[in-house]
Amino acid sequence: MTTLAFLGLGNMGGPMAANLVKAGHAVTGFDLVPAACEAARREGVAVADSAAAAVAGAEAVITMLPAGRHVLAVLDGILPLLAPGTLVVDCSTIDVASARAAHAKAAERGLASLDAPVSGGVGGARAATLTFMAGGSPEAFARAEPLLARMGRKAVHCGGAGAGQAAKICNNMILGISMIGVSEAFVLAEKLGLSHQALFDVASTSSGQCWSLTTYCPVPGPVPTSPANAEYKPGFAAALMLKDLRLSQEAAREAGAATPLGAHAEALYAAFEEAGHGGTDFSGIVRHLREMAREG
Repeated sequence: MTTLAFLGLGNMGGPMAANLVKAGHAVTGFDLVPAACEAARREGVAVADSAAAAVAGAEAVITMLPAGRHVLAVLDGILPLLAPGTLVVDCSTIDVASARAAHAKAAERGLASLDAPVSGGVGGARAATLTFMAGGSPEAFARAEPLLARMGRKAVHCGGAGAGQAAKICNNMILGISMIGVSEAFVLAEKLGLSHQALFDVASTSSGQCWSLTTYCPVPGPVPTSPANAEYKPGFAAALMLKDLRLSQEAAREAGAATPLGAHAEALYAAFEEAGHGGTDFSGIVRHLREMAREG
């Protein structure tokens, strides 16, 4: 049994902390939202009244927070309280620069650290089927891997500090672009009188095949488990896709990389959110494309 602190008990962090409890670890958590704390308490997480209280005596600290500024602010408050050698794992999706700054803060105090953002959404957090993309030293990854295995199905060591965040934003840039491409194809097929099923049957077994088509098809029918069959109730909200696309474009500007499709995907999801659909599943972008055709 490991004594753990878990900071950030929201839609993702709460189920992740609960899975660590189920695995037999002693988990003390904290969140600014009382309802999140109460939900975690019902799952066996001991809830502290502050982040500082939560990390007292912890052998490892896991954070799941909204943005880089939140991660760095929390670390500034808790790192001085941790014993040398304590493992700090940030599972938030944040910008690469902030992730690297977090590693530097930990190193200054003799702490092991890992940036380990996740893929798999709320469903994956609840089912412990997440994929972790980890950045940090091989030693820190080896220490964290048994904990990650209790919260997910796969953990990949991607490289040094910030490499996990880099992998996450590159992966989700592919996802955002591919979902728009698949959605555009279905919108065109509709205009040409081709049925959804016919296009799916062809593309899913030929060169158009991709995850956005075969697992998360943006139109109802061909893939019964996709959000399109539930009025686009979010598995992964459009607002979160927009966040990741913005992170990818920030990274692209800083690195001097040309990502014109990533930039266009960001613009389309920004317009989708501005139209009031940020809480819709990101595959609902197909509706925005239909509306653009009607307006165009």
